[in-house]
Amino acid sequence: MTCRIGILTVSDRASKGIYEDISGKAIEAWLIQHLSTPFECMYQIIPDEQALIEETLLYMADSGASLLFTTGGTGPAKRDVTVEATESVCEKILPGFGECMRSVSLQTVPTAILSRQTAGIYKNTLIINLPGKPAAIDTCLQAVFPAIPYCIDLIEGPYIDVYPETISIFRPKK
Repeated sequence: MTCRIGILTVSDRASKGIYEDISGKAIEAWLIQHLSTPFECMYQIIPDEQALIEETLLYMADSGASLLFTTGGTGPAKRDVTVEATESVCEKILPGFGECMRSVSLQTVPTAILSRQTAGIYKNTLIINLPGKPAAIDTCLQAVFPAIPYCIDLIEGPYIDVYPETISIFRPKK
């Protein structure tokens, strides 16, 4: 069974073509390197508009994405509203994801304290806000991905597995 994964880049400039979206591509490259489960990506780039972010998150989730990553819009600037959009659509918030990502990021960059990433569940979709820089994306995914497949199990999504030589995941023994 193929798993659908959404990647949503939230950026005024990337959505206008002013610069290339490297963060969304970094997420997809990371997944290709680490997931052994067949998957297909749903990929969009949109501007920092809360209503549009909410609409796109719901569309991707309702179109079958069991895992949905956002990148961009998690800082303290006025136009950074990805977190608000995520919290608005989610039925359950999972603050541990954001706490973990900030903790690991603070080990290398002091401005990680300004990040507001979070995660939550909408129906059978896990939505995770990632930072906008590829190096930070790798750092954060290395930290939180070990818990993601089991979380997807718990919300009755598809079984996700990884290449054990690239990353270890945790599932309790039955």
